[in-house]
Amino acid sequence: MAEKKHIPFTMLQILQEESDENHILTANDLIERIDRRLGTSIERRTVYSNIQILRQAGYEISDVSDNGKGYYLMSRKFEKGEILMLCNAIHASHIINQKQSEELIGKLLMELPKQQREEFRSSVYLPNRLKSENKMLLYNIEVISEAIRDKKKLSFSYLRYDPELKKEACRKEPYVIEPRYIVWQDSRPYLIASNPKYVNLTHFRIDKIKSPTVLNEPVRRLSRTENTEAYRYAENKLFMFAGDTVSVVFRCADRILPQLRDILGPGMNAQASNDDTSLVRCTTTEAGAIFLAQQFLDVIEIISPESLRERFRTVLKEAENKYSD
Repeated sequence: MAEKKHIPFTMLQILQEESDENHILTANDLIERIDRRLGTSIERRTVYSNIQILRQAGYEISDVSDNGKGYYLMSRKFEKGEILMLCNAIHASHIINQKQSEELIGKLLMELPKQQREEFRSSVYLPNRLKSENKMLLYNIEVISEAIRDKKKLSFSYLRYDPELKKEACRKEPYVIEPRYIVWQDSRPYLIASNPKYVNLTHFRIDKIKSPTVLNEPVRRLSRTENTEAYRYAENKLFMFAGDTVSVVFRCADRILPQLRDILGPGMNAQASNDDTSLVRCTTTEAGAIFLAQQFLDVIEIISPESLRERFRTVLKEAENKYSD
């Protein structure tokens, strides 16, 4: 038989797992469930006293005087909508493998009463067939976060696909870098890093990192200017293409401005014209700008810089030659 001191913890578990405003537990319900879980028979006054203990600990619990029936947990760490949103985001993520997704979703759903858990299971009925097979993503994030926290250098192998679409290391020697930030861009996590040998920052896809190791070597302290650049780095790397950034002006059809706002973010600057188009200014890499122009070929025109405009002309001519007879 369990000790009496376990009763408030068990009562809290019962309220978390089985109660909400639509599933109210009476005192008899709580007595029956505690007996089932602990093998301990309690009286109604024990229910009242333990509910008071939980309230004193900060838990909001409705009782008969509030609802006319019994008890339920009124507030939780997460709202139901927050849990379901996070579960859907994990399910939709291609870079988190199926097993880890199920484990994460299971942990989140435990924050909801069991009746509400079924809402997610019943609404997400299709498997995500684009899930990554990478089992090390969460471990990589943990190790990289440790290196960033302790301001230590990091070494790792970086993977790429060979012509047969098998993963291989980009080079024999491991990369040794100074980890700075983890950012999410283009639905993937990236490591923003610096290297004392080079002036500019660089980035790596975390799902392509293999065997990250925290070294017992401190990173150098960034200047205020470098810190500012690190903060803005990912923002200016459209689609996370590498390279120096340039100021680009596009002429865009007004009908695609909402999509561009989603891609470019709140810093997008748009100036309306009189012909259902707008001039959009942003700072990004040339490769990112060309990729964007390719995606919206019929509704986007690169206006400046002229060198980028000329480079895109070459891209278009090469593409046309591929389809000419």
